[in-house]
Amino acid sequence: MLRIRIITALILAPIAIGGIFFLPPLGFAVFTGVAVAIGAWEWANMAGLTHQVARVAYGVFVALVLYALIQTQALPVLWLALVWWLACFWLVSRYPRNTELWQAVPLRALMGLLVLVPAWVGLNHMRTGPFLFGEVSNNHLMILYVFCVVWVADIGAYFAGRAFGKAKLAPHVSPGKSWAGVWGGLVAVAALAVIVSQLAGATMQNTVLLLVASLITGAVSVLGDLLESMMKRFRGIKDSSQLLPGHGGIMDRIDSLTAAIPVFALLVTQLGWLAAGEL
Repeated sequence: MLRIRIITALILAPIAIGGIFFLPPLGFAVFTGVAVAIGAWEWANMAGLTHQVARVAYGVFVALVLYALIQTQALPVLWLALVWWLACFWLVSRYPRNTELWQAVPLRALMGLLVLVPAWVGLNHMRTGPFLFGEVSNNHLMILYVFCVVWVADIGAYFAGRAFGKAKLAPHVSPGKSWAGVWGGLVAVAALAVIVSQLAGATMQNTVLLLVASLITGAVSVLGDLLESMMKRFRGIKDSSQLLPGHGGIMDRIDSLTAAIPVFALLVTQLGWLAAGEL
């Protein structure tokens, strides 16, 4: 299994790096849109759309929604995402109670839209909007940073959870996650924010603001992971799909990012580092 995971990662890594960091804005939008549409195909199964035709139709519908949003303002979508992820905190914290509120297939399909569409909007907003933080004005570095926030939070959570993880975070949703893991992940994110601020030549005020924004983003990323775990647990499936040998599906790889990206994009825009505008 480890060998398969490594081979898959070695194949996917250059594709992901090339698509995210070397394509022009329109190519970036198409590349990320394809990834989101595949994620939607996987979400359809979690929503209860088990027939292949229905799953493909849902993926196509999500792709059409993305196309319709190409010329839209990003901020309203990002504010909607913030409200959505606050609501997810309530949903996840109460599971398995209140599942009757969202167990209907259409509602779970709608949840997929609220997860996937703002993530795409936020990612493309960060790719195209004028950006400046300290002495850095490279949008690709901003995108890399939010990825690193999620990765560092995950790594910190892994080691802190193994060492101190007795109190479970959400035992009915993801038994392996602990409060110690959350705090360990946030400590790692805080260190990342301080280091990056210094490398970017940021002022003390901006360093503190980036620290706060990064901690919020890191905390929200946990919700992205927990929400997908809740949906899979409700459906009784282990992975979102078997599309990536040894890794499960695309949603299994981007669940945390779907929450982190729109929230971070909103925060850096409100802080004035990223200009608001159309995608």
